[in-house]
Amino acid sequence: MNATTYGLDIAKHVFQLYWLDPETGEIHNQRFQRQKLIEFLAKREPGRLALEACGSGHWWARKLIALGYEVKLLHAKFVRPFVQTNKTDAADARAIWTAAQQLDIPAVTPKTVEQQATLLLHRMREQHIKMRTMMINALRGALYEFGLSFKKGRQAGLAEMRERLAEVEEDVPARMFEALREQFDLIGRLDKGIEGLEGQIKAWSQTQPECQRLMTIPGIGMLTATALVATIGDARGFRSGRQLSAYLGLVPRQHGTGGKVRLGAISKRGDRYLRMLLIHGARAVLFRAKDKGLWCEQLARRRPTNVTVVALANKAARTAWAVLMGNEPYERNHELKKAERTKQTANSALGQLRLQRP
Repeated sequence: MNATTYGLDIAKHVFQLYWLDPETGEIHNQRFQRQKLIEFLAKREPGRLALEACGSGHWWARKLIALGYEVKLLHAKFVRPFVQTNKTDAADARAIWTAAQQLDIPAVTPKTVEQQATLLLHRMREQHIKMRTMMINALRGALYEFGLSFKKGRQAGLAEMRERLAEVEEDVPARMFEALREQFDLIGRLDKGIEGLEGQIKAWSQTQPECQRLMTIPGIGMLTATALVATIGDARGFRSGRQLSAYLGLVPRQHGTGGKVRLGAISKRGDRYLRMLLIHGARAVLFRAKDKGLWCEQLARRRPTNVTVVALANKAARTAWAVLMGNEPYERNHELKKAERTKQTANSALGQLRLQRP
């Protein structure tokens, strides 16, 4: 492969490409339109190409990999320190090229079309839920102005509202009542939309062995499993389970000077949505699971509830990495059972040696 490294700054219509000719040492920093850029890169000998993991970044990564390039996706926060002058397309392309030379900067794994589609379904579901919550709260507030109050909770509150429609119709003006009925219909359509999106996500999870294995871990259900697989992709992109946990912002924030390191609250870096799913799953294990496990019970006795929940989420993330790397389902007390199997194997081998003695 050609040793040339390219830095590509992408946008919607204008693209800036920076590279250094390895033979002549000449610096190039050219602007292209979309189709012209693809044609230009297709004619050149494939090399190493770096770009930011921003909007359409994964589409460009797949396109360039198909052309034979070795693609390196970089987080924007690792590129920004290398912008030496005012922020321009040319300066950004040069900064991307410079950042690509640093060996210690982590790269983002390009996502497949299926992974991006699954994450889009998750985002649409989350948006529908937020809209539904806003509309229900607006209904409660509007009816409270007319002296009407209802039970707490989404399902209980909506059920009571529908049961008391006759009372509502008497207490509010006619034109407002028609608007309220339209609001009820919109909430019903949002409910159906959420169910439809969850059905599509579930159908995809049933075709992915990785999702099925992750769903055997306590605290990880269908939504968390599909979001994990779609977000991290190949688990080999992380050196350890702790690195995955740090990527999700579930490890303590560090502040050190003079050789003394202080640990604070969790960093909350990375994917907020995936971190939320893991924490909600850990909370369900803590409060609803019949067999929480000895580790969880001991931790809950000596630590506050929220600390225990985050620790469980951290453990679930590390376990998920181990399950994905091992290509086998989760097994409770894995280390103890592994030691027992090792002991049984050793005893069996020792027994065979004794039988073989004259």
